[in-house]
Amino acid sequence: MKKKFTEKQIHILNIAEELIAKKGYEGTSVRDICSKANINVAMISYYFGSKEKMMSYLYQYRVLKTRENFSEFADTIKEGRPEMQMKEIIKYIVAQLFKYNYFHGFVTQELRHTENLKDELMDFYQLFVKKLDEVIKKGVTSGVFTFTPKPEDILTTIIGSTLFVIRNRNFYELYVPNKTEETYSKEAEKKVRMNLLMSVFAILGYAAD
Repeated sequence: MKKKFTEKQIHILNIAEELIAKKGYEGTSVRDICSKANINVAMISYYFGSKEKMMSYLYQYRVLKTRENFSEFADTIKEGRPEMQMKEIIKYIVAQLFKYNYFHGFVTQELRHTENLKDELMDFYQLFVKKLDEVIKKGVTSGVFTFTPKPEDILTTIIGSTLFVIRNRNFYELYVPNKTEETYSKEAEKKVRMNLLMSVFAILGYAAD
């Protein structure tokens, strides 16, 4: 990862992310973060300015980290067949969106007035688009895929469908079988992933043997 954060900042951000994932943003206080990170409350102001600004730092840190992880992930599947690569990319994106679902409301609000977040997201999306484009072209050239949809449209379908489910649980949970309060997210993620596999492969004109 680029040297964009100090080791102390990374330590605090990791603690904050762990707590926010469990208790939500509103349910996590600065004192909670400082207590678990074993730092003075004033250090939040020193390193980030405020709790709200710390979230901006945390989001940028998460995007950079996930971008790094995706590059490593993409390298591990680059020799695979196009249909396998597409399946794994869909699985990866959906899993990441569900894993870090507590960011989505914050991001929607902050993007209105934070250029840095827009730039981070733009670079991140373009990384996905580039990889999807490579897989689509490889699939068409090899005869595995029949059609050549735009990679940005495929990405929009994957992210849009997943975020709709995350943001509309009251609706979607009506259609998720075999769920409990503890297993809902896992079952919803599985349902979304399977639906996207069918949809994206249909758009590509791929039919499994």
